[in-house]
Amino acid sequence: LAYSSAHFANKVIKDNKIMMNNIYKNSDNFEKIIHISTTAVQGYGTDPPNKLKSNYCWDDFYTLAKSVQEAEIKWTDIKSNYKDLKLHMIGRLQSNKAKKAIKIFDYIHSLDNAKLASKIFQYQNELNKKVKLFIQVNIGKEDQKSGIPIKDLDNFYNYCKRELSLDVVGLMCLPPVKSESENYFKLLKDSAEKINLKDLSMGMSSDYEKATLNGATYLRLGSAILGARRV
Repeated sequence: LAYSSAHFANKVIKDNKIMMNNIYKNSDNFEKIIHISTTAVQGYGTDPPNKLKSNYCWDDFYTLAKSVQEAEIKWTDIKSNYKDLKLHMIGRLQSNKAKKAIKIFDYIHSLDNAKLASKIFQYQNELNKKVKLFIQVNIGKEDQKSGIPIKDLDNFYNYCKRELSLDVVGLMCLPPVKSESENYFKLLKDSAEKINLKDLSMGMSSDYEKATLNGATYLRLGSAILGARRV
C-alpha cells in the first residue's frame, strides 16, 4: 500500500520530521511521489484499504502492489469507486499476467524484457488503455535478478518507444544487497539522462536519502514511516 504526494507528506511529516525534511532538502522532485510499500502496511491489519481509507484523503492517492493477485483482491472494488486512485505495480510481472495487470494497474515499475514489452503492447491495444512504465535495469549485473543490462538499455528503450510506442516514463533499479547503493543510484541517473528520462524509481527505507540526493522521484518507504513489520 502506498500513499503519495506532498498532500500526504504534510500528514506524515508531523511524526517523521527528520526523514521528511531530509527528503525535501535533498530532492527538487519530491512533489512527485512518496510511497509506502505494501509489505510494511500489511502488518497493520488484514485489510489495509478499509483500515486506512478513513484516515487519509483519497483525492490524491497512490497505491503499490507487489503482484497482480494482490491488487485484484485488495483494490479492484476500491479503485472503481475512487477514480483518482493510481495503482503501481512494483513486483516482477510475468508475461502471462500482463493482461490482468494492464486492466488494474496504472504504473508498472518492472518492465524487464522484450517479451513482456510486446505483451503489454498487445494488451494495451486490446483494452484501449495505456499504462506508464519504468524499465527495470539490472544495475549490479546480478544473475539472480531480472532487468535490462546497462549495455542493452539504449536498444531496449528504442524498441519500446519507437516500435511499440510504449509510455516509458523512467528507470527503476534495485542495487545489490549490502552494497554502496549510492554508486548504483548515480549510474541509473546518468543512464536516464542519456535517454532523456526524468523519473527514477529507486530507494527504500534503508537508503532513501542517498536516492533522493541522486534524483529519485519515486521512493518505496515502509519501515521508515510505519516502523518494523509485525510478524
